[in-house]
Amino acid sequence: MLERLFKFKENDTNARTEVLAGLTTFMTMAYIIFVNPAILEAAGLPRVPTIAATALAAAVPTLLMGFFTNYPFALASGMGLNAVLAYSVVVGMGLPWETAMGIIFVEGAIITVLVLTRVRESVMNAIPMSLKRAIGVGIGLLIAYTGMQYAGWIVKHPETLTSFGSFHETKTVVATAGLVFILVLMAWRVRGAILIGILGTTVAALAVGVGTFPTQWVGVPDFSTLGRLDVLGALKLGLVATIFAFLIVDFFDTMGTVIGISGEAGYLREDGRLPRLGRVLLVDSLAAMWGAMCSASSVTTYIESASGVSVGGRTGLTAVTVGVLFLLAVFFAPAVSIVPKVATAPALIIVGFLLMMVVKDIPFDNLEEAFPAFLTIIVIPLTLSISRGIGYGFIAYTLVKLMRGKAREIHPLMIVVSVLFALSFVIQP
Repeated sequence: MLERLFKFKENDTNARTEVLAGLTTFMTMAYIIFVNPAILEAAGLPRVPTIAATALAAAVPTLLMGFFTNYPFALASGMGLNAVLAYSVVVGMGLPWETAMGIIFVEGAIITVLVLTRVRESVMNAIPMSLKRAIGVGIGLLIAYTGMQYAGWIVKHPETLTSFGSFHETKTVVATAGLVFILVLMAWRVRGAILIGILGTTVAALAVGVGTFPTQWVGVPDFSTLGRLDVLGALKLGLVATIFAFLIVDFFDTMGTVIGISGEAGYLREDGRLPRLGRVLLVDSLAAMWGAMCSASSVTTYIESASGVSVGGRTGLTAVTVGVLFLLAVFFAPAVSIVPKVATAPALIIVGFLLMMVVKDIPFDNLEEAFPAFLTIIVIPLTLSISRGIGYGFIAYTLVKLMRGKAREIHPLMIVVSVLFALSFVIQP
């Protein structure tokens, strides 16, 4: 039955590898169960119900992604979007959090329409291969950058924004040891090296007091915030620009994530297209609406899915495994906290390295292809925004082609989207 559902032989994998990949992906993204409520608390959402809502919001679309698309993509509340919703929309604009969730629902509905009319798929297929590769590289650097922050290699600095950390910090030593451990396992070609590394680093962190055991292992879920979004309140004329800003970010963050992970997994065809792309984009757009209904902010495809792909995940069983674990986390959320960020840091650094390996396939001897790719690669990690990097790359690609008199080589949708990006950069706060 599993073979019929997930086509293991066709994808050169097996159930054991897929389940291990799912465990790996879940461990690298389980932090959202606690980080999302902490951020949304600033918007007035109670923390305890939001923990259950965040887990449920991730579980349902991830299960749907696994069964409907047969890809190992996992979904959860989007980092960045949740912060904008809490601090810019609710705190900054003074809107109730129910209206903010209504905004997310509306933009998700608009994206769903764009998917059903195949506009979103057409835009994705219009992206040049050089930019698709650059998006994957940029995401790899972003993931590695995040891992280095978790490891304490990179810290905040008041004047230079960031600086190097200290190896006098216990967490930095633990994370570095975990990275070496994973590298040794990979050198020995041990299957599940990243998952084993996360587990080993967790044990080490607990042993030296960097991690902590939960005070309780099981909790009764509180769903009191579910379904409290205010869609009518979000449909006011004055909120059109806000809806558009969320739409642009959500639209292209997912696009970049899917491209990056698909490149690593080898899903992209020679022309750069992804089979069953329409299904992936439909699940993702519906997930945004579902996240709003759960009062957990916009749910989107996660770049951490790359960690499962890196250990061999190739089918929807990886996503189904993640979805089941998120369902269990609704009840066992306290137990999930046993894996500290420092334990996922080495895995994120390794995954970042694996994702950026396609940089060798970008034609850096061709200015028209290379400079837009360069902007995309550098802007994504430095702004912590996939959509910003894509936007800068799109605009640069269009301008360079136009300046060299090669307008006919630009797909019309690239021009339209470049203009929309430029407009969004102007109206975004």
